[in-house]
Amino acid sequence: MPRWLTTMAKLTSLPEAIGRLVRDGDCVYLAGFTHLIPFAAGHEIIRQGKRDLTLARATPDLVYDQMVAAGCARKVIFSYAGNPGVGSLRALRRAIESGEIAWEEYSHFAMISRLAAGAAGVPFMPMNPSGGDDLMAANDNYRQIEDPYSGRPVVTVPALNPDLTVVHVHRADPDGNAQVDGIIGDVKEAAFAAKKVLMTAEQIVGESSIRSDPGRTVMPGLIVDAVVHLPYGAHPSYAYGLYDRDNPFYQAWDDISAEPSRLASWLQEWVFGVKDRGEYWEKLGPDVHARLTPSEM
Repeated sequence: MPRWLTTMAKLTSLPEAIGRLVRDGDCVYLAGFTHLIPFAAGHEIIRQGKRDLTLARATPDLVYDQMVAAGCARKVIFSYAGNPGVGSLRALRRAIESGEIAWEEYSHFAMISRLAAGAAGVPFMPMNPSGGDDLMAANDNYRQIEDPYSGRPVVTVPALNPDLTVVHVHRADPDGNAQVDGIIGDVKEAAFAAKKVLMTAEQIVGESSIRSDPGRTVMPGLIVDAVVHLPYGAHPSYAYGLYDRDNPFYQAWDDISAEPSRLASWLQEWVFGVKDRGEYWEKLGPDVHARLTPSEM
């Protein structure tokens, strides 16, 4: 049955949603650019011991470092891998260099072009050559064809259709009609390209609230399979206007992830050692809460 015909209630818990929507071997895309990165969903995937996942994301960020370290991944697909402003994703780099996981690298434009093709239902997306000849040499998913109109060479990349995309949003109604404040990033393309969509939201609001400002609605509920109310679900990234990016944590992660044993201890304490995002947030403590409170402009 098409997703938009179902009448099943979409509001659920995060453990139930991950257990139902994530299967071992799936391709999973955690969306969000700079903010609204669904860390809480990534942590639940770790808790449930999902394995052999292909983790796709334009900018893997710390969440994929954590998921790779926890043994969830067999492959990563990305267009930039690093701890923003700090350095390498150390666990991810160790896994790639040791041959533990497979990988595909693209330019940002190529990665988003793959999602755009997937969202449009076409098999590939043409691009003008962008100077990434070294990427083309390393990744045979870049292909070159002749433009049938001009005869000039055109670079193409294949569509990306994740088995599941996870998006974190500012507010959604129970059907999954959602609004995002600030940077939209790749959430629309990644959601429309996916076979299933899990939406986590800082706030659950009524349908009338969404309808009152339709210009801010970036995603329709008809493509969403499950909705989870999940305040602070993006920490240590941020949710524009609600809480700031935890820059000290991003800096500390460089040392935490440098030693596998220390990283494993962090996972034990902060992922396996808490039952849910609420307990995680409380464990951070009032000093961190205060530091992440946005200042008035």
